[in-house]
Amino acid sequence: MPEREWQRSSYCAGGGNNCVEIAAGNANRIVLRESESPTVVISTNRAALRALVRGVKDDKSALI
Repeated sequence: MPEREWQRSSYCAGGGNNCVEIAAGNANRIVLRESESPTVVISTNRAALRALVRGVKDDKSALI
């Protein structure tokens, strides 16, 4: 299996170890990890991740 190409969040400051990273999984899956714990990987489907991102963007108070 080829190595995944992880992409860091655009909100990641200076390439530190406190970043969300995302990569393509199998089929319709997306995998996520936190750069501080790269061996802990969670998997979700594209629709669920899209809904989460939209929900966070729509509810700015969730970021406070």
